[in-house]
Amino acid sequence: MSLALTSELPVCPVFGQCGGCQHQNISYEEELRLKGEALKGLLQAHVGELAFDFLPIVPSPKIYHYRNRLDLRLKKTRDGVIRVGFSTGGRGPVLEIDHCPIAIEAISSFIPQLKQEAGSALPPKYKIANLTVRCGEGEVVRWGGIGRRSLRLDPEDYFVTHLCGLEIFFSLDTFFQANLSVLPKVMETLRHMPIWSKDATFFDLYGGVGLFGLCVHDKVRRVVNIEENVHAVKLARHNLEVNKLSHIELYEGKVEVFLPGILKKESFEDNILMVDPPRAGLSPKSIDLLNGLSRVKHLIYLSCNPETLAADLKNLISGPWKIVSIQPFDFFPRTRHLETLVLLTHF
Repeated sequence: MSLALTSELPVCPVFGQCGGCQHQNISYEEELRLKGEALKGLLQAHVGELAFDFLPIVPSPKIYHYRNRLDLRLKKTRDGVIRVGFSTGGRGPVLEIDHCPIAIEAISSFIPQLKQEAGSALPPKYKIANLTVRCGEGEVVRWGGIGRRSLRLDPEDYFVTHLCGLEIFFSLDTFFQANLSVLPKVMETLRHMPIWSKDATFFDLYGGVGLFGLCVHDKVRRVVNIEENVHAVKLARHNLEVNKLSHIELYEGKVEVFLPGILKKESFEDNILMVDPPRAGLSPKSIDLLNGLSRVKHLIYLSCNPETLAADLKNLISGPWKIVSIQPFDFFPRTRHLETLVLLTHF
């Protein structure tokens, strides 16, 4: 199918300028094809023959108005004009916007109000501020980024989403998946993997607010969440209390410090471990840790960057891991980005 036959008119007036979207000018079907081919090419270059299940990309239920978070730049000009939009890099000009078609509608329509509120809150000495705007399910939008502690919220201000029969809370200052519409599909795939056992422990490494452990807690004997960000751990404790779960253990600190000691006490060999690293992928220290583990049978890797995923998989399969399946999810329609869920088995 040629691009000429599937071209579309971009819906955003700054498409091609802000750098956020790359695919508004082609059909969604063509976008998925290009992303799938790019991922397959990267994997072939790094791991060789794809001797595992390489599954079609799961499309996003929403291709516009799906992002529950925007990071924007505020800049006050010399003549006192407040501009809010996307950063063009460094101390350069701000690409001003009054809406964003990939942001959840509540956030997109809030941008003009954000400009007024942030401008009013800006101290005289401030010329630049990095603003975070977010929402959960529903229409409530909150923002921060001017002054210390402006990204921290009280529990009554947390955002919520409902998954796997649970209420899962997050906040401005904690990482959470940006596309809530596709999350149920990820959890369905995760829960249907043929790896679960009521004897096993599920280790959610760099576990954040506890999202994945919460959604598979009923498939295993216990869950261990290890996270070093104090604000994420606070939300994880809140999520356990709200959902009245007692067989999830939280450890605040570095994975490299806690995991080896915990595993030494494990008597079951078919335990399950999950990592969801940032765009930079796994650090060399993390790769060494994973390649040296015992008493873990299955490794689940959720990646938001195909380039670093391919490099990490090359290092993992050079150790004791074998790729079983790769399932991409389109978390970021209209952009070049792709989320990928990988199942590996220890051999």
